[in-house]
Amino acid sequence: MSGKSILLIAGDYVEDYEIMVPFQTLQTVGYTVHAVCPDKKAAEQIRTAIHDFEGDQTYSEKPGHNFTLNATFDEIDPADYAALVVPGGRAPEYIRLNERVCEIVRHFAEANKPIAAICHALQLLAAADVLKGKSCSAYPACAPEVRAGGGTYVEIPVDQAHVDGNLVTAPAWPAHPQWMAAFLKVMGATIQL
Repeated sequence: MSGKSILLIAGDYVEDYEIMVPFQTLQTVGYTVHAVCPDKKAAEQIRTAIHDFEGDQTYSEKPGHNFTLNATFDEIDPADYAALVVPGGRAPEYIRLNERVCEIVRHFAEANKPIAAICHALQLLAAADVLKGKSCSAYPACAPEVRAGGGTYVEIPVDQAHVDGNLVTAPAWPAHPQWMAAFLKVMGATIQL
């Protein structure tokens, strides 16, 4: 696994767990992970939000931690990365308006590189037009966008993940163990206990 680099694209009000858990998990097993945000540089921070499920009709949102980026968006070349991670939260809603972000997502899809997307991240994948013919999960409120983007929305429990080829998706952060395990498998990683 060592030597492989993974790109993580996010923005302000990314879901706190959905950026921190994959960022740390993938580094723990030996990957280099570069976290970037449009219009921001390495060492700058983005704000996060904590989405929780407390019995309301939708998730609640609370302030999260500040997350320090470790790479500069304008300096990255997607060809340098083996895989892409897109966390959810509110960030995908507006970073999908950045054409360079969509170009980067299309690079990974067209090169058939692994993509891990969770929760509202599917808004970005739909905007990048990479869901045609793919099945995927997402936060249920994003199902219409998955379908409008030509994908097939798969309804699964909130703590499960779905794999279609090199695309690994999940509804929300309770799926982290399954989502990361499936992504590592797609990446060809093996972990021995």
